[in-house]
Amino acid sequence: MRFEHKPGNNARESEERTARESAQSVDDLALDRVLTDFRSSVHAWSEAAHNRPRPIAAASRRAVWRKAAAWSLGSMLVIGASGGSVVEYRHRQEAARIAAAREAQQQRALAEERERDAEKELAKVDSDVAREVPNAMEPLAQLMTEDESQ
Repeated sequence: MRFEHKPGNNARESEERTARESAQSVDDLALDRVLTDFRSSVHAWSEAAHNRPRPIAAASRRAVWRKAAAWSLGSMLVIGASGGSVVEYRHRQEAARIAAAREAQQQRALAEERERDAEKELAKVDSDVAREVPNAMEPLAQLMTEDESQ
């Protein structure tokens, strides 16, 4: 059976470990110093950039009026386009309403014509039924009327 060797048992390994830790701590201290210097230089640069004088360019009146004119013309263009679409929408609605009214009028005219045709058919049937003598007996009926008149 074999046990694993632990580093704390031997004096030589202990010395090596402390040497490594001290070298590591020296490296850590050097890194901390470098990072602190870098941080302070960044803060100094930022402070200098923040406090430097900047020229303030005042917008000329011409540029202000040009921008105002551009915005007003743009808004008029948008309003005109949307107004045109509203007019077109209403025009289409009106055309659809007129077409529906025309279709309804045609349907009414067709219904009236069918009604008139039906009345004519009923009148013809009524006249055929209302005859005193059927068509086949009509010549005989005429002879009888001639005899009575003589």
